[in-house]
Amino acid sequence: MISLDATAVNVALTPIGRSLHGTTAGLQWVVDGYTVPFAALLISAGAVSDWLGARRVYGRGLVVFAAASAGCGLAPTLPVLVAARVVQGGAAAVMLPSSLALVRQAFADPAARTRAVAVWSSGGAAAIAAGPVLGGILTAAGGWRSVFFVNLPVGAAVLALLALRGPRSPRRPAPLDPLGQVTAVLGLAALTFGVIAGGAHGFGTPPVLAALAVAVLAVGGFVAAESRVARPMVPLALFRSRAVVACVVTGFSINAAFYGVAFVLSLYFQRVLGESPVAAGLMFLPMTGLLTVANLASARVAARRGHHVPVRAGLCVGTLGMLLLAFLPAVLPGRLGLEIALVPAGTGLGFALPSLTFLLLDSLPATQAGLAGGLFNAGRQTGGALAVATFGTLVAGSFTAGMRVSMLVSAALLLLSTAAAFAVFRQRAR
Repeated sequence: MISLDATAVNVALTPIGRSLHGTTAGLQWVVDGYTVPFAALLISAGAVSDWLGARRVYGRGLVVFAAASAGCGLAPTLPVLVAARVVQGGAAAVMLPSSLALVRQAFADPAARTRAVAVWSSGGAAAIAAGPVLGGILTAAGGWRSVFFVNLPVGAAVLALLALRGPRSPRRPAPLDPLGQVTAVLGLAALTFGVIAGGAHGFGTPPVLAALAVAVLAVGGFVAAESRVARPMVPLALFRSRAVVACVVTGFSINAAFYGVAFVLSLYFQRVLGESPVAAGLMFLPMTGLLTVANLASARVAARRGHHVPVRAGLCVGTLGMLLLAFLPAVLPGRLGLEIALVPAGTGLGFALPSLTFLLLDSLPATQAGLAGGLFNAGRQTGGALAVATFGTLVAGSFTAGMRVSMLVSAALLLLSTAAAFAVFRQRAR
């Protein structure tokens, strides 16, 4: 449900814009209104889950998520929809780590727990793959509001299962860092607002300059807070590890490429090519349909050759896919060039991600696994949020030219991550 709301809504953006008279900047906020709080709150959500108990946090987050989904479906205007999306994203941030904690508590046997975590992970991968298609079907059948209303029966069923089968969760003392959390949210929100508003109104306007200044000050405040508090949300010492930096940067690049391109293409398929929501969703299948297969293949290759091989190979293939997206449609006009290029773009990124997660966890002590996971996922979601903001700004003028620049930016980010993978994981390769 969490992953579905990050992907299915892309296909509904054009109908939302027509229904609520939304501009491109407004549609960017429909996506980033969810992603920004999701990214900014993920880091400390694990500590909140430990502090209050995973079952309690998950249940309350689920209720808020379902209520916010109803608010999205009933929204009469675009600002109301964006506000409900913000609440949705905050609820998703507390649900995700607490759901994994519930899995850990429910399975004492390590082998059973491993299988359960694999099922937990595959649920998110399947939702990402099915999201555009399901979003198109729901939009065509019941309008864009049904994309959000579908969360209500699902949420009710999950809440009932939680009440009947959910394991009891102990409450444990957990360090909280309110100053770090506030500055993180403020910095990411201000930066996203500045980029989106800058594309719509110009980067020299006072509101945009003020937002960018707030972002800089908030980031500075975040670094200062994390270096001085006794129990920081993100210990800055983590970034002394080249492996941690490389993994976080690569996760940022992968999500920026994937979600940024998905946002642009969802508008391109419907606005430029004139496709229906269902057809637009189906056109994403070359990119999303092989994600699960790529994940499974990555695990097999890693078991034989080491985790550095899938990361390097996946990033190389993903970079090639982004370059093909930028230039192949000029050689093969229409849909064919895009559909061919989407195959390496999706499979390459899906092939790299599982081993990248392993390399991150392997580079830190087991006691910091939760923190590392939160930091990694927050970095990934931040990449997606900023890519939607930036790429939406690029296509606001000439759509085709802006789309090509977006693909080239994605390729450059992935190329940087590829270089980092070859440099940082060189010893593991030997």
